[in-house]
Amino acid sequence: MLEKLSPILPARDIAATESFWQRLGFTTIYIDADYLLMKREGAEVHFFHNADLDPFKCDHGAYLRPTDINALDAEWAALDLPATGIPRLERAADKPWGMRELALLDPGGNLIRAGQETPLG
Repeated sequence: MLEKLSPILPARDIAATESFWQRLGFTTIYIDADYLLMKREGAEVHFFHNADLDPFKCDHGAYLRPTDINALDAEWAALDLPATGIPRLERAADKPWGMRELALLDPGGNLIRAGQETPLG
């Protein structure tokens, strides 16, 4: 039985990635020059060092399923992340496929979507 799936994402700068994700409420579990492991509640994310990473061409990402998307949206919005560029936060909105979703791009260009099901209608 599967219990958890944890993404392994690229990071051009491990220290800058750690700092950014700490602002998002994640705690460092392990860090060295080439690897970072962070956790927040049931969510876990790993990063590997990639000095050649171009954040504007990054095609990595993950989907986060919070219990309260509006609370997460408000928490991350309070960080005053820009709405354009990298990093950025696109605020939560209702989608036609029955999800309320936000989108976050971290400094490496990794796309993190977070969503919660909404009633279709």
